[in-house]
Amino acid sequence: MKKFISFLLRRIPRKYLQLVSHIGLKVLVIFYKGKGVKCSVCEKEFKKFLPYGRLEPRENALCPNCLSLERHRLIWKFLNEKTDFFTANLKMLHVAPEHCFIKRFGALPNLEHITADIESPLAQVKMDVHDIPFPENTFDVLFCNHVLEHVTDDFKVMSEFQRVLKPGGWAILQSPQWYHLETTYEDPTITDPQEREKHFGQDDHLRIYGRDYGDRLRQGGFDVEDVDINASLTKEQIHYYGLPAQEVIYLCKKKAS
Repeated sequence: MKKFISFLLRRIPRKYLQLVSHIGLKVLVIFYKGKGVKCSVCEKEFKKFLPYGRLEPRENALCPNCLSLERHRLIWKFLNEKTDFFTANLKMLHVAPEHCFIKRFGALPNLEHITADIESPLAQVKMDVHDIPFPENTFDVLFCNHVLEHVTDDFKVMSEFQRVLKPGGWAILQSPQWYHLETTYEDPTITDPQEREKHFGQDDHLRIYGRDYGDRLRQGGFDVEDVDINASLTKEQIHYYGLPAQEVIYLCKKKAS
């Protein structure tokens, strides 16, 4: 299973996987029935989650029902426990919308949910995050997860996010981090896809963030709160909900004018 999933992720473009992967995985739900883990997003239980990853697939990662990954389940838990996301009247820009979130966010009566992406067939608006086609002070909430490592100028993108957020608005901007790195590693001279995969972990990554990622978001102009959801959980609970072993939520707030 690990090799099969790795092959699909490496060989099939993301935009095509987004259209069909949820259909194929539905078959596996039957074989993964059990009580070993629970997805906090769709609330389904399984004997375990599927492996997931391009190079070395992670165990207990992908929910076969809603396609949530560890980070999505962590975000869902954060939204429920630390925000008024599910009750307040909010206008949201959702960049690179995740399959597990789209219908659930779209069904919330309190949320005006606008999805956007440069190529995803799931998004309503086609756009480049370096030049967002919305007026300033438009959105209360902005999600853009696992995107900043792909963009040419991440500080320019952060500036655009702040421009379209209302004063006091907030964003979730999670990205992969290599915690053994003290500072972010990037080198614009590395353009060969194979070399990028070797240096940055994926052939379409332009940088890999280190332990300074939160500070980098602060340098980009946000007020940032580091929220460690796992701090209040046992190892057994972290495993049961399939959460990342080491990841904080960076709650990025636009400074009130």
